[in-house]
Amino acid sequence: MPAPRKFDAETRERAVRLYTGRLRDHGESKLAARRHVGELLGINPATIRNWVEAEYDPSVTAGPTVADPDPEELRRLRQENAELRRANEILKTASAFFAQAELDRKLR
Repeated sequence: MPAPRKFDAETRERAVRLYTGRLRDHGESKLAARRHVGELLGINPATIRNWVEAEYDPSVTAGPTVADPDPEELRRLRQENAELRRANEILKTASAFFAQAELDRKLR
């Protein structure tokens, strides 16, 4: 038999609402917001953290995902990436060439 709930649903909702409001309005850390709300309502900050995690599904808050990339955009980006890689290799070679030339000049 599970332990009886110490706090009712209304208290849970209020704590989560105060916590999210505190984060939004004051811009403080999550821990500081949980501690503040915990002190106000007499609730352990870890309990508030559990309530917040239970209320928000991580898959929903993860952000938008790319469903199907545009093939034309993908082709353009791959072409640009290849050009940048070639340019980077040329610059590395030139840098090594001029560094060696500088070393040879100092030795004379």
